Order: sequence, then C-alpha cells, then structure tokens
Amino acid sequence: MQMFEILGPMFDILWALLFLLVAMIFWAVNIGGLPGNWMVCGLTAIYAYFVADGTRTDIGWIVVIVLVVLSLIGELIEFGAGALGTTTAGGSKRGAALSLLGSLIGGFVGVPVGALIPIPVVGVVIGILFCASLGALVGAVMGEQWKGRDMEASMRVGNAAFWSRLAGTLGKIWVGAIMIGVLTAALIFHF
Repeated sequence: MQMFEILGPMFDILWALLFLLVAMIFWAVNIGGLPGNWMVCGLTAIYAYFVADGTRTDIGWIVVIVLVVLSLIGELIEFGAGALGTTTAGGSKRGAALSLLGSLIGGFVGVPVGALIPIPVVGVVIGILFCASLGALVGAVMGEQWKGRDMEASMRVGNAAFWSRLAGTLGKIWVGAIMIGVLTAALIFHF
C-alpha cells in the first residue's frame, strides 16, 4: 500500500505534464488556421473537471474562464486584422471570402512545402505561415477579379490580405503562447 502512496503524486505530475504537452500541440495547430486556442480551452475544461480539487496538479475554473477570454481576444485579433486589411484596401465581400478559402487551402499546402525547408519543425511552420498568407493573397485577387476589378486594384487587396493574414495569425499565436504560460503557471503555482 505504501508504494501506491508514493506513486500517486508522481502519476499526478505525469498527467499534468501530458496535459501540458497536448495543450502545446493544440496551440501549435493555430499556425495552420485551425482553432488551436479553443482546443486548449476545451482540453483545460476537461482537465479541470476530471482532476480532483485539492490535488497538487488541479486547475481551477477561474483559469478556464481566463483562457476563454484570451481565446476571444485571439479571435478578435485574427479576424480584426483580416477584416481591417481587406477593407482598408477596398476589398469586396467576395474577395474576403475567397481570401479565407485560399488561406485555408494554403495552410494545408504549406505542410509539404515547409517540409522541403531543411530546418526541422521551423521549416514546416514557415511553410504553413507563408503558404496560408499566399493563399489569402491569391484568393483575394481571384475574388476581386471575379468582381470585375482591374489587376492593380485586385493586387492591392491581395497584398493587404497577405499581410493582414500573417499579422492576424501571429497575433493569435502570441495570445496562445500567453495561454500556455497561464496553464504552466497554474500548474506550478496551484491557482
């Protein structure tokens, strides 16, 4: 019986480390335009529900609420940057919709493209970010051309879509990094 008393806290710490590792993987999917921050929120809510209160590695519901607020901020940054970028350049709704579609397709294409960059992990991240932004540019240009705009105006909207997509994604990733910091602090300092 004494062995289980010793192993109990060790398993709590192993579960907490596994939880943090999965949270970091979920955070990383933000790069491809997926809702990684929301996945971190969901995972944390499940963890908070199933880990008994008063254990060394429990997480309170206040932390879950903080993560939800941070996720909302991340979404506002991402969508705000995208909307601001295309509207300030005079983009149409069609251009914005095709920019979003192009960005999603570009994010998936970026995985094998990034794998060609000979830097482990970083190459794939660069490939996804660049291809998703390039997909936003191509989609916006196609949407504006379809709308009947000339190539110069379409390229201006596409350029804005590229940079706003990149800025929005980086902002959302930055907020996700803060979320991982909050989780780590919650596990270490027990709040």
